[in-house]
Amino acid sequence: MGLDKTVASAAAAVADIPDGASLAVGGFGLCGIPGTLIDALRRREVGGLHIVSNNCGVDDWGLGILLAGGQISRMTSSYVGENKEFARQYLSGELEVELVPQGTLAERLRAGGAGIPAFYTPAGTGTQVGEGGLPWRHAADGSVAVASPAKETREFGGRPYLLEHGITTDFALVRAEVGDRHGNLVFHSSARNFNPLAAMAGRITVAEVDRLVEPGELDPDEIHLPGVFVRRVVRVDPGDPAAERRVERRTVRREGGV
Repeated sequence: MGLDKTVASAAAAVADIPDGASLAVGGFGLCGIPGTLIDALRRREVGGLHIVSNNCGVDDWGLGILLAGGQISRMTSSYVGENKEFARQYLSGELEVELVPQGTLAERLRAGGAGIPAFYTPAGTGTQVGEGGLPWRHAADGSVAVASPAKETREFGGRPYLLEHGITTDFALVRAEVGDRHGNLVFHSSARNFNPLAAMAGRITVAEVDRLVEPGELDPDEIHLPGVFVRRVVRVDPGDPAAERRVERRTVRREGGV
């Protein structure tokens, strides 16, 4: 492909993602999610996916549409969010879930992308996160079929720390506001929370961008993620319903009130 990493469509960008693949998916709530790429995966009906993402969207949007289609078998997340189907599948034993403290999840993705196999953190000490026993998968009768193992603990400066492992995945799906043909990306506001980290963790990272520019148009000081982490870039069609930006929980003020 040379230095031009652009592909013609979202469908082409995810065409080689197989059943059972692991994916790091960017976004925070519904902010900055790669909706076009997620929709392309939904249309392919790829199954058995292992997803690493801060949350799993909502019932009818984001990763929630893959969940509703039975395409996800395991989630590594920090937040269940507003997704009732997520809770139903987890409690019924259809979905395996590893819940991770949010900061730990972010650092596990960053560490994996930086080639760091493991690190120590105080987050989760003295809880089931460190001691084990968190239900990862339930049985059909509601009992715990698979529980989290205890983590290695070490003391530094008189304080206990847990050993956490870096995360790498087969693929990563992210969304950026601007990208160039070399894969350099610029994210907008809160979309920068997990997208760069997910992009680093994927062995093959696919980025959908709202605006595609030519190499050299981006000021190097403005680039949030260098193209070395990105394998494919696809421009989002602004008329594509899957590219819509939704608000997870909209709060408004009444007219004339507080």
